Amino acid sequence: MIADLDDVPVRKTITVGASLEDAFDVFTEEVDTWWPRTHHIGKSPMRRILIEGRAGGRCYTEQEDGTECDWGQVLVWEPPRRLILAWQITHVWGYQPDVAKASEVEVRFIPLRADTTRVELEHRLFRRHGAGGGAMRTAVDAPNGWTTILALYEGRLDKSGKATT
Repeated sequence: MIADLDDVPVRKTITVGASLEDAFDVFTEEVDTWWPRTHHIGKSPMRRILIEGRAGGRCYTEQEDGTECDWGQVLVWEPPRRLILAWQITHVWGYQPDVAKASEVEVRFIPLRADTTRVELEHRLFRRHGAGGGAMRTAVDAPNGWTTILALYEGRLDKSGKATT
């Protein structure tokens, strides 16, 4: 019997030419330097994306019209090895204020060498989205989802003065 797709995590792995610390910092503190401006749920164009570096921190965007738009929350903050975010975005690309109805994104940073880090991303618990869980899973697993986002992140590290390539 095939498992319900809402319970199957989306997993993506990349290897970047950066130290463990730099890989984590660019993913979190410098997210605005590589995150695509097209990927947001605000009502006006996105000006900036931020992840507050602490458990309980907000994940949000600042919009060109001066508003802020929450899209998640930091559930686990363990620099430079791991973070877990509540993905508080609905399948119709709106904000879900109830963390219990949000999926989770765990990102792990694993040092391979001093200048090389494996980044493992797992987006899970789509069933929490209710009837929209399957649609959300399909969207984040599509080529324009996590695959594109991680490629942009990797490209930022390739251009970064921090990455030792």
